[in-house]
Amino acid sequence: MPSGNLPWRRLIAPGIAASVTFVLLILLGIWQLHRLKWKEAIIAEIRAAQVAAPIPLQATPSPFEKVVITGSWIPGKAALYGDEVHDSPRGPIAGGELIMPLRRPGGMVVLVDLGWVPEQSPAPWPNPPAAAVGYVHAPIQPNWTSGTDDPAQQLYYTLDPAKIGAGLGLRNVAPFMLITLGPLPPPGSGIPEPAQNLPTPPNNHYEYALTWFGFAAVLVFQFIFFARKRLHEP
Repeated sequence: MPSGNLPWRRLIAPGIAASVTFVLLILLGIWQLHRLKWKEAIIAEIRAAQVAAPIPLQATPSPFEKVVITGSWIPGKAALYGDEVHDSPRGPIAGGELIMPLRRPGGMVVLVDLGWVPEQSPAPWPNPPAAAVGYVHAPIQPNWTSGTDDPAQQLYYTLDPAKIGAGLGLRNVAPFMLITLGPLPPPGSGIPEPAQNLPTPPNNHYEYALTWFGFAAVLVFQFIFFARKRLHEP
């Protein structure tokens, strides 16, 4: 075989590997662009729901809907979730999310996060709204950073409706929480501070797509430099 053909044969295996990798990187970038369109559609739905009237809670609720539930508040039951510090004119104040149970007409109990209160121990809000407006939140599993729950004091650091409901002595508890939405109350009013907006998922897919396409471009330049070096080797 002529010796002049040997240098090009050295590029066959690396060329195949580089080509396969290049195609995979491009496909990953295209996939992220499709994810971008999908996420933008979800965010558009959330923004529309944010300004729309709440809808009745469905059997399989979505976390990106504003819903309303009615029922009767179970008296004398309250828990505190989390340990969050808020700023105030008097300095930082520790508190947590006030959780109270609402029994729906069908008998199911929904744990409702009414908002942040400057308390160290839970106390039921004497005048909760007749209807709770907010969004559903799935349980959060504890991790190594989670605090230790104290059911005896009704203090929790894991947003687990089953565990909180059991600590409150309740049965037939819904497998989700309702996070209330509403305007901020006047400072010092003692009224819980609800969430202000529906949760919006992060949308970094455009940056991810650019990253994958950038890797593909770098691969092309690296292979060109590699090929020139390999072809000039003796």
